[in-house]
Formats: sequence, C-alpha cells, structure tokens
Amino acid sequence: MDGLSRSLPGYEMLPQEAPLAMPVQDLSRAPEREVTQRPSAPPLMWLRRLLVIGGALALTGFATAEMSLVLGLSRWSLMGVVLTAFFGMLFIWIALAFTSAVAGVISMAFRGDPLGLRAPAPPPRSRSALLLPVYNESVPHWRATLAAMRASFEASGASAQFDVFVLSDTTNPEIRDLEAHAALELHETAGPSVFYRHRPQNKGRKAGNIEEWVHRFGGRYAQFLILDADSLMEAGTIVALASAMERHADVGLIQTLPLLHGGETLFARLQQFAGQVYGPVIAQGLAWWSGADSNYWGHNAMIRTRAFAEAAGLPTLPGRKPFGGDILSHDFVEAALMRRAGWAIHLAPLLGGSYEQGPPTLPDLAVRDRRWCQGNLQHSAVIGTAGLHPLSRLHMATGIAAYLSAPFWLGFLVMGLAVSLQAYFIRPNYFPDGHALFPNWPVVDPERALWVFSATFLLLLAPKFMALIALILARRGAGAFRILASGVLEILVSSLLSPVTMLTQSQQVVGILLGRDGGWNAQRREGEAITFRAALRFARSHLALGVVLTGLALAINPLLAAWMAPVLLGLLLAPWLIAWTASVAVGAKLRALGLLGVPTEEAPSGVLLLAAQEQREARAIPAVSERELAPAG
Repeated sequence: MDGLSRSLPGYEMLPQEAPLAMPVQDLSRAPEREVTQRPSAPPLMWLRRLLVIGGALALTGFATAEMSLVLGLSRWSLMGVVLTAFFGMLFIWIALAFTSAVAGVISMAFRGDPLGLRAPAPPPRSRSALLLPVYNESVPHWRATLAAMRASFEASGASAQFDVFVLSDTTNPEIRDLEAHAALELHETAGPSVFYRHRPQNKGRKAGNIEEWVHRFGGRYAQFLILDADSLMEAGTIVALASAMERHADVGLIQTLPLLHGGETLFARLQQFAGQVYGPVIAQGLAWWSGADSNYWGHNAMIRTRAFAEAAGLPTLPGRKPFGGDILSHDFVEAALMRRAGWAIHLAPLLGGSYEQGPPTLPDLAVRDRRWCQGNLQHSAVIGTAGLHPLSRLHMATGIAAYLSAPFWLGFLVMGLAVSLQAYFIRPNYFPDGHALFPNWPVVDPERALWVFSATFLLLLAPKFMALIALILARRGAGAFRILASGVLEILVSSLLSPVTMLTQSQQVVGILLGRDGGWNAQRREGEAITFRAALRFARSHLALGVVLTGLALAINPLLAAWMAPVLLGLLLAPWLIAWTASVAVGAKLRALGLLGVPTEEAPSGVLLLAAQEQREARAIPAVSERELAPAG
C-alpha cells in the first residue's frame, strides 16, 4: 500500500494527488486553437465527404422526386407536401448509411491505418490511467472483467506504465462496501495498481465523475482510457493506443469500436451478431469520411489528458430538465469541444481487442435508450456552439435524427393511412369551385409506389448484405450457409422488432418533450428470462396500436394490410416477441445449431477467455448483486 493516501477507511484508496485545471468552456465564444497543425489527418478529406455526403444527398433528391410523382397532383395538397417532406427527411439517413457502408467495404479492402495502430507498438514511455466509473453496478461482474484485463497486462509485461481507478458514484452503501473490498483485493494482486474513490455526491453524473478525477489526479498521466462497467480490452490494444498518442502529438482522442460479446439471450445474440458483422463495415465507412474529425462514444477510447482538461470542461445548460442541467450524452460534446480547440479526433474500428456487453432484453435496451434519447435531443441546445467544426455538428444532428426518426416514421405511417382513408371514404371533387379548364384528377401511381418503397427497403438492407458478403469473402466461403442463414434470421427478427422499437422511442421522445427527466439508472447485463405477463405489461400500447392499425388497413383494403404486414405483425406480436427474444434457452439452442455465431466465440482472444473464467468463478461465489440491492437515493 506504499504511496497511498487513505481517508474514510475503505472508501478511498488513492495515490498522491496531482491536480490539473479543467475550466468550464464558454459555448457562446470560440477559443483560440491549441493545435493549428494536424499531420495525422488523412489527405483529400473534402473529396471523401463529397462522395459520401454528396452521394447521400443525390440519392435523397432522386427518391424524394419519385415520391412526389407517386402522389401525383395530391402532392400539392397539404397532406401530400407533408408526406413528401417526411419521406425526404427519413430517406436521407438511410442513404447516408448506405453510402457510408459502400465506403466502408471499399476502404476495408485497402485496410488503411493512418495512425499505425496495427503495427507492433513499442512500450509507452508515459503513464496512462484506466478509469472505471461505476454506479450501483454488479460488483462481481466488473471485478471479473477488471481482473481479466489486469492479467492481460501482466502477461504482456506492460503493467508498470498503467494504473486503474475505480471511480464510484454508487448510492447504495452495501454495494459501496463490496466495491471497496473488491478494489482492495485487486490492488494487492499482480498487475497494474488499482485505486478506489467513492463520491458522496454524484454531481455531474458520469461526466462529473471523470472531471473530478482530472482535477485531482490528471497531472500524473499523459493520457487516460475510459471504461464502462461492461468494458473489456486487450492489453495490447491499450498499449497500441497509448503508444500512438506519444507518436502523434496532434491527436486528442482515439475511439475504438467495442464489439459486443457474451450474449446469452436471443435478443443479446442478435445484437451481438449485428454488431460484429455489420458494425465494422459501417464504422469503417464513418472513419473513412470523418478522418481526424470523428466522434466519441463515451468509453473504450484513449484520451490525451491535457487536451481533455483544457478543452472539454462542460457547462451546466440553462433551464429545467430534461433539456437543461447536466449534459447527459457528454461524449459527443466533449469530442466536439476538443475538435474545436484543434485536436484530432480519430476512430479506429479495425484495431480489435475492444469489447463490451449489450442489454439482454428489449425492455433493458429501452431503459438505456431512454437516457440516450434525452441526451441526444439535449444536443439541440449545444449544436449551435460557437466554433464547432461542421462535422461535429453533423455528428450531433445524426444523433438527434436517430431518435426523432421514430416519431417521424410513425407519423409517416399514420398520415399514409389517413390519405388512404380519405381516398376510400371521401368522394373526390373533380371540379372544385371556380373556373377550371380541366378536371382535378387525384393521381396515385401504384407501380411507381411499388418501385420507390421496394428500392427504399433494399437500400435500408444493403449495408447488411454488403457486410455478410464481405465476411464470406474474407473467410473464402467457409461457413457461408451458416453466415447467410444467421443474417436472414437477424433481418427477419429485427424487422419484426423495428416497429416495437419505433413506438417505444416515439413514446420516449414525447415524454422528453413534455418535460419528463429520464433519471440515471444502473444497467442489467446478465441474461434473465422475462415472463409473458411482464412483456405484455411493457407492450400494452404496442399491441393496442397494432390492433387499431390492422383494423383500419383491413377496412380500407386487404392488400394495404398485406403491404403493412411487417409493421402490423411486429406490433401485434410484440409481447410474444419480447418474451421469446429474452429466452436464454432459445439463444443456446441457436448457438448449438451454429446460428448467430460470431468471431469472438469461434476464436476468442486471450482477455475474453480470461474474463469468461473469472465470470465462472464469480458466479460460484455467493455475492450481493445490484438486483438484490435496490439503489438507495
């Protein structure tokens, strides 16, 4: 315990402090740039962005024009104009995902590495800190993953330059006691030193937790890496990131692509398959056209301490919650502020060795998504910050649109039904009042409508097909049938779940706009079945909407109901889908059949094997978990 200062025995186990100032940033005035030259930025970024963003805009313009022709003369009615506008606003994000995926597939073939991250990395000379913020989390869970990471460091011989800080904002005193004992136990075993600090008041939430660490200890470390409670990273990956920071003085942040692992339920395995197969293609495309102006996702990223301290101090937003107060999705804003100061922000999706766990069920995803939804909508108060780079604003706009698209899709669906109802029940007025040389024929082009919606659906699925084909080619055809079968299964189930997610996110957006704060809750990561009664309670509104929409569609035309079948079936089957996808047994059965398999299961890395062993040992020891101890306060 040499060199440790211990106050409040059991709740602080810390090194000597090395304070570093972290001033709050003025969002109304751009500061002078700390970095004026960025040699790590790839060349011809304007051309890359022209191809990707310009291509998405061109596709959107063409598709929107076709949609206006589908509606014929009715496009000039108020309903027609609104429908066409909604279609264009929704289509642009589908088109951008498509052009990004195309860029990702092409750039993956060349495997560019502008920061030299995949080359053998020399041991870093400077010290780095690994920060693990926790909030009423399962102690055995994060202790097991942290033990695995420290064993990975010990095996690589890189322990000396890294320290680990467990930064607790836990409100339950019993969980807090378990945290302190786990940290002390880890500190006394081999590997990087482990320190523990508990904040009695969690001011600023996670961002405030990190800021407090910078104020007290930031001067000791050239860079730090943020972990989530479910994060897992190879020591070699962390060493490569720290070494790259030393080689590239203009880089302020390097974000890795965390791959989902350890999924047990069908829902978790579907997400895991999508994340490991489709995720790298989409992320590589984003990295290709973002270059040194990329984004930050809040964890599994290496950050230059001085750059973060000088540029990323977050203000408290004026006004009441949910838009005022602490900035919830702080990661986007911190990256934007660092980029505003001139620092390069990079995304390294092909580095590997970076993992996390996803929520085991759709209701668990909804709990996390509620906070993300509020945080992303809150960016509407930050997107106009003085001096931000245009791509930083685009990253925020993309996050906002990701959640607003749910009520937009719902509105588009309802308006489409309203137009159909109007056409079915209200006799058209071919000769309105006034002088007219020709009748006002209501024109709807069914063949063009079929083409537009088919093309939109194919464009939506194209990134997934490209990723599946790329994986099959990379494996030289080995396991092609299982990969395609898994892809078809994922597409079918996710298509049925999409309308459920659409309504859930729409409800979240409405709640936020009505002023309801989502709070801050601990997340559940272990698989656990959901009873049908609980699923029905969650999906009552989904089922009710499905019944209403199905009745309206059948009243208008059975063919219309057939067209809307994916949406209607998803809503009508919502309770059964939620309960079915929450099953660990179904997930295990599909795994036994070779479906939804992922590379991390077929050839697990060293740290994944260590973590699995630690988790098995942790489950064998009775321990208090966050589900047994409800957070106090």
